[in-house]
Amino acid sequence: MTRATAVRPSARSRQAISPDLPADGGAFSDLLDSSFGGASGSPEGKVVKGIIVAIDEHDVVIDVGLKSEGRVPKAQFTTGGQLDELKVGDSVEVYLERIEGRNGEASLSREKAQREESWTALEKVFGANERLTGIIVGRVKGGFTVELMGGHSFAFLPGSQVDIRPVRDITPLMGTPQPFQILKMDRSRGNIVVSRRAVLEESRAEARTELVASLKEGQILQGVVKNITDYGAFVDLGGVDGLLHVTDIAWRRINHPSEVLQIGQQLTVQVIRFNAETQRISLGIKQLEADPWDGVTTRYPAGVRLTRRVTNITDYGAFVELEPGIEGLVHVSEMSWTKKNVPPSKIVATSQEVDIMVLDIDTAKRRISLGIKQCLPNPWEEFKANHQIGATLSGEVRNITEFGLFVGLPGDIDGMVHLSDLSWDKPGEEALATYTKGQTVTVKVLDIERDRVSLGIKQLSEDPLAGIVAPFKKGDIVTCTVAALAENGIEVNLGDKGEGYAGFIRRNELARDRSEQRVDRFAVGEKVDAKVLTVDKAGHKVTLSVKAREAEEEKQAMAEFGSSDSGASLGDILGAAIKKAQKKADKKPAAEAKTKAKTESEPESESAE
Repeated sequence: MTRATAVRPSARSRQAISPDLPADGGAFSDLLDSSFGGASGSPEGKVVKGIIVAIDEHDVVIDVGLKSEGRVPKAQFTTGGQLDELKVGDSVEVYLERIEGRNGEASLSREKAQREESWTALEKVFGANERLTGIIVGRVKGGFTVELMGGHSFAFLPGSQVDIRPVRDITPLMGTPQPFQILKMDRSRGNIVVSRRAVLEESRAEARTELVASLKEGQILQGVVKNITDYGAFVDLGGVDGLLHVTDIAWRRINHPSEVLQIGQQLTVQVIRFNAETQRISLGIKQLEADPWDGVTTRYPAGVRLTRRVTNITDYGAFVELEPGIEGLVHVSEMSWTKKNVPPSKIVATSQEVDIMVLDIDTAKRRISLGIKQCLPNPWEEFKANHQIGATLSGEVRNITEFGLFVGLPGDIDGMVHLSDLSWDKPGEEALATYTKGQTVTVKVLDIERDRVSLGIKQLSEDPLAGIVAPFKKGDIVTCTVAALAENGIEVNLGDKGEGYAGFIRRNELARDRSEQRVDRFAVGEKVDAKVLTVDKAGHKVTLSVKAREAEEEKQAMAEFGSSDSGASLGDILGAAIKKAQKKADKKPAAEAKTKAKTESEPESESAE
């Protein structure tokens, strides 16, 4: 549509039209200016007052004092989302956008008038540094949109200005009237920046001073959950925040505060601790309720059996809830009679109902020890009642370790066959290599302890060396031959006298001097004198020591030839001992020769007779 332009007559033209009028136009000029809208008083782009002259189905007709009335959609006359009640004759303010058409029709807007009104009101609030109420209605990049003045203006709320502390979830604040402070306004660009944090900081400072002055431990206060963390929740007490730790929310176990709390929730809390210097406040909710541990020993005496639910599983056991606020621990060692070194999660599951027995209660430490296996028959006791030592059984090899075999026995228990009980004639490692997992073996019961059964395989047959008397006793000096070199010592052959027995000298027994305790000092076939330390008749083993033999020889030499305390040196003492030993060695052949000569001469004498 082409806009009609009103042409204003010049002063000379007006004079020609009416010679009686003054040259300056006088009243007629004012009338024309009023009719055509003079440059100095043009109402376009301004808020003007008008009178409602008609209301139809869709529009409101308004007379603003121009040649023609203007029409405004009824939908623009709303307050708080509700249509205003209008009637003919009401005075309203509208925004005159322009005058259109040949007839000077007015283009009006109620929304722009309200926006202009709100901007004027906001500028007054901004200039007076006052607060105003707004509603967070949406999320935008970097912050949020806030509705002001009943929706006639909108402002930007930066994310950093929402609260004093970072807020993870702003949902509880949206749609709720909140106080704001205007930080910046630019009418030409239509920009408004507001802050909720500035209001909170100001209010917080005032309320904090008053609250802290009257705060004391044990005091009961009302608060609002402000923020939730993994370890608790921050509660706004009205200008000052307190920490409600997760362990102080309830007597029962709570894994995360969000299970029972949410931001914006109203709470009644008790001040547990208050540090006036740091102004740290610790709060609690469970302290407002009766302590469930009162009278716990009466309700749950030791030995009582219960059926309860597993609430948590750890590496060392499982927690079972006896009642809200009271849990007991079933240690992994109290879960099963037979399953050893098995993770608790392999035996029970969270939320599983289990039969338990109360074993012990420590009210001072608030600990209750529970057991699951005590509610089940003890297979070790049953095995001991049904099998005697010496009994012969068959079982499956369930596991093979470096120290023996584990064999399955009746009652789902395992017995162990030690390496030394596998064979009479083979070394343990060699005998162990002949068995495989899952193989069925026949065993003999050697011993039954509280939770252990010792088994033997070689005991099923007679010991081939049972009749052989031990060749040596503890303390004997034996000349043996090096048979093999091992990492931890040397194996020795004990000679004909020690047939059937194996000898061994450990590394630390090879010499008195630590630097000489080396296996490589010896060679296979070398003769070695050593002292007997132990004789294992059942295992046919003899342990010996060169170090003990050397110590004994030195002790004898010092006892016979003196000591360093009497002025003799160790060299003198050992030298004398060596000389004496040499003399004995020299005399021995002479004595043997004399004895031999005597023996040979006796038959001659007899024959002579």
